[in-house]
Amino acid sequence: MALPKTKLSPNQVGDTVTMLYTDSAKLKIMVSANRMLIFTDNVSEPFTILPKGVFVTFFDEAEKVSATLKANYGVRYENSKRMEVKYAVEVINAEGTKLETERLVWDENTKRIYTDAFVRITTATEIIMGKGMESNQDFSKYELKQVTGQIQLKNDE
Repeated sequence: MALPKTKLSPNQVGDTVTMLYTDSAKLKIMVSANRMLIFTDNVSEPFTILPKGVFVTFFDEAEKVSATLKANYGVRYENSKRMEVKYAVEVINAEGTKLETERLVWDENTKRIYTDAFVRITTATEIIMGKGMESNQDFSKYELKQVTGQIQLKNDE
């Protein structure tokens, strides 16, 4: 007879939670979630589950919104400073360019976002699709891995 596995239960539970991240007294990131479950005991790395959606706001040096990220589900790993979001993921940058995908990783250490999933990027003039993407966290410079859409190039490019 095998012993039952220990079921993980959260150390902290929060509803309608907002966390602010600052650097040198300047607001850099705001994370809002409808529900937050924090696990620290009996795990190799503490993690937080955001099972009812997450909304992240990135701010630039002038504390203006540089991008937003939203998803229906998220997991943040405390030690590696990495958040994985999935289901109806949407990133919008300051210019209004929108990224849509089903899975995305945000690495807080490198300030990069990336995915190997299908992506759809909508700009003011075009829709670009592809599989796999990497970008800086404010989604102002991005690179698609396998482009499958139509791209309009200017004459000087």
